[in-house]
Amino acid sequence: MKNCIRSILSSDIIDKVEIIVVDNNSSDGSCEMLQEDFPQVTCLANAENVGFSRANNKGVAVAKGNYVLILNPDTVVSETTLSEMLHFSESQAHCGAAG
Repeated sequence: MKNCIRSILSSDIIDKVEIIVVDNNSSDGSCEMLQEDFPQVTCLANAENVGFSRANNKGVAVAKGNYVLILNPDTVVSETTLSEMLHFSESQAHCGAAG
């Protein structure tokens, strides 16, 4: 997860990015690590493992942006991935999703 967050924080449009992590009741200290190492990240801690889809829905529900990007914790993005996706999404009149 650390590499994923670091890659997002290295984005060329980090000023337009909100990072939300939904923790599915892990026992590895993930939320504590996030608070210590990445205080700018919002961590939503579930009291039980509600599954991938419900956890994603919880994060999407509190997101403030116009676009949502759902990443697995082992994903690493390049410096321009987010800006390229944003540019593509904004250039399409009927873009509902991208993968």
